[in-house]
Amino acid sequence: MKSIVILISGRGSNMHSLLDAVAAGSLPVRVAAVLSNRGDAPGLETAAARGVATRVVDHRAFASREAFDAALAGVIDSFVPDLVLLAGFMRILSDGFVQHFAGRLINIHPSLLPSFPGLHTHRRALAEGVRVHGCTVHFVTPTLDHGPIIVQAAVPVLDGDDEASLAARVLAQEHRVYPLAVRWLAEERLHVVDGRVLCALPQDGATALISPPA
Repeated sequence: MKSIVILISGRGSNMHSLLDAVAAGSLPVRVAAVLSNRGDAPGLETAAARGVATRVVDHRAFASREAFDAALAGVIDSFVPDLVLLAGFMRILSDGFVQHFAGRLINIHPSLLPSFPGLHTHRRALAEGVRVHGCTVHFVTPTLDHGPIIVQAAVPVLDGDDEASLAARVLAQEHRVYPLAVRWLAEERLHVVDGRVLCALPQDGATALISPPA
């Protein structure tokens, strides 16, 4: 069984969905630890209550991003994970950190990448007038919010949507697709070829673009 470490900075709602999937038996991994760069992250208490090891590596204690990333990588490595999952981890990671975990570092981003990388994705989607929005699970590369795409989920942008309503609709899909993507990885169904993710899935398996049920 593959081992994962989850990185959070706040409440960790995607961490919740991963832990729930593990508890339900639909995600065949072992959660080795939950780490945060903030000691007051509410998700740490949730993880500890579920018997998961937690650690804090406070970025404010380090003089540079590289020094913080080196310390964080050392703590992660102590748990010997197969996968490192970013779940609302609000730090830009250095190239050295990303390269250290190349092929094992996964992120979920609240937009249909490559559209709207970075912050305030829902606000920007509304401002641009797009009719379809969503989320993306992808391998992390040194370029921010860029890397081979594993799975995306699309939601409609409705007349009358505001940032909060659109964010809530997207978040529901994040909770759906992140455990799915990690399961595919745990089952070794995914392979990256020429920068694209190829999925060896059953005929009745999910497709690369998932829309919410009607």
